[in-house]
Amino acid sequence: MTAKLIRNAYEAGLTMTAVLLSWGAALALEGAAGLHTDVLVLAVALTLTLAATQRTADTRRRLTTLVLLPVTTGASIFLARLLASHYAIGAAVYTAAMALAIWIRRYGPAATKAGTLIALPLVALLVVPGPALPPEAQSGLVTWGWSALTGAMACAAVWLVQGLADHFGPWRPDPAPAAPSRRSRLHPRPSTRMALQMAAGIAAAFALGHLLFDDHWPWVVLTAYVAASGNRGRTDVLRKGLERLAGACLGTLLATGVAAAGVTGHTAVALMFTTLAIALWLRPLNYAYWAAGMTCALSLLLGYFGQDADSLLPTRLEGIAVGAVLSVASAWWLLPVPRRRVAARSEARLSEADDVVGR
Repeated sequence: MTAKLIRNAYEAGLTMTAVLLSWGAALALEGAAGLHTDVLVLAVALTLTLAATQRTADTRRRLTTLVLLPVTTGASIFLARLLASHYAIGAAVYTAAMALAIWIRRYGPAATKAGTLIALPLVALLVVPGPALPPEAQSGLVTWGWSALTGAMACAAVWLVQGLADHFGPWRPDPAPAAPSRRSRLHPRPSTRMALQMAAGIAAAFALGHLLFDDHWPWVVLTAYVAASGNRGRTDVLRKGLERLAGACLGTLLATGVAAAGVTGHTAVALMFTTLAIALWLRPLNYAYWAAGMTCALSLLLGYFGQDADSLLPTRLEGIAVGAVLSVASAWWLLPVPRRRVAARSEARLSEADDVVGR
């Protein structure tokens, strides 16, 4: 266990180094171009999710990422505007895009990697608190061009840190999981099954999220996505839903303590990065640690943007609970995975890439 914790700390340190490098570049860009602070959040969110997917990537895959990620990140900004102006249409487009990112994995490893790059900015869109910002701040949100550049900077930060670590660090990255040796016997295919379950869960989350939580619908949708990511069957989705809810409760307690201590400004930013580092370190042990860290960090972020994060914490927990229930329901009653070992193995292999993004 000690050796695992040391290795986890090393990998978390690499990711946070890339995050801080990307954040510093975005901070310089914000000052030079007069952008809003949400460009910093976008840079951090993209770098956090990108670091895991690029750890074992070869040169060809990284070049593909450099082309696709800025494009999809820029497109996600258009989608964010669509959600703000025409919620129902934007929700439908978002749901279709996320389902497509999973469904195209039926066409092999290259399509799987492309689907992962499509999903990354869509997940980041839920983390960047555009809908939760004060109305006077929303007009200054980052444009598609600057967001595309932010995506390219996130790529550069991740590759620089990981490349230096591969040459001078004590450990090499673990090899990527092997592709399935034969085609799955499941009907419909695992990619189709997971895409339909994801679409059902996210569509319901958009509907109930807006109905019950108004502008805070991202909390419901994000939980529905995370719980269904890397879906290995009913038990897996139920476990991740419960872990996210338990972690969110712990994160709520932490955030309440921070709010009571009156931590604000640069101190809150430093504490947010510290919380993310600890959550990254403990994430391989249990997803609840990551959920707790993210809940606390996002609460600090909302407080930095001027929201009363303390009063919103109960609403956040309610949204997370609703999202978890929706994902569990779609996995249990819409094309559930047969209770056979061969089916479970096939689903597990196909869902590796999706699990990386969800975490």
